[in-house]
Amino acid sequence: MNQNPPAVRASLDKQPAEVAAMFDGVAGRYDLTNTVISFGQDRRWRRATRAAAELRPGDKVLDVGAGTGVSTAELGRDGVWAVGSDISLGMLRAGRRARPQVPLLAGDALALPFPDATFDAVTISFALRNVVDTDAALAEFARVTRPGGRLVVCEFSQPTNPAFRTVYLSYLMRSLPTVARAVASNPQAYVYLAESIRQWPDQAALAGRIGGAGWRTVQWRNLTGGIVALHRATRA
Repeated sequence: MNQNPPAVRASLDKQPAEVAAMFDGVAGRYDLTNTVISFGQDRRWRRATRAAAELRPGDKVLDVGAGTGVSTAELGRDGVWAVGSDISLGMLRAGRRARPQVPLLAGDALALPFPDATFDAVTISFALRNVVDTDAALAEFARVTRPGGRLVVCEFSQPTNPAFRTVYLSYLMRSLPTVARAVASNPQAYVYLAESIRQWPDQAALAGRIGGAGWRTVQWRNLTGGIVALHRATRA
């Protein structure tokens, strides 16, 4: 008889307690699993996010949904002060063990624990899709960003080539859960991952939502054929 507790996954209505519990369950092998299922592209995506934020020495940047802080560490190079926040305490504990030099603290994307206009830039990588209220989160990011500051959203999106999109969706829904079973501490979380990506708006629709939350000059560019899109905007 199997004595292991049932795997935890969030439902697609993305209730914060469910999302936090799910990520608590994958924290231990989260960075390794991401590298495996992305075929190593996660490193490239982090570098592209940092470049899009146009960070300069002395800038302050907030990395929302930072998880274990691997993205925060990338942002906080060359004299940039980067702090990460996440709703999952398990992810934060894993990050503090792996990267004790990176400031990581608990925080909800809908109620960030910072005063108005604190940061020169705010980034969020592969986490906006997990927030229960996308529009409210985008407005909250604007609140903590100084006028003229930048927002960069790195998130899964829609491949632009129809043939490639068919192959990608097949991998997403069939192969990814199988790969996750081999390396992840909670494979059920990656079933949620696949389903949530399919449900997520495409590049143009997300740009419209960012603009509707008070950001201006919204632009995007595709990475890896549109599997991922970088959206960049400026605080009015």
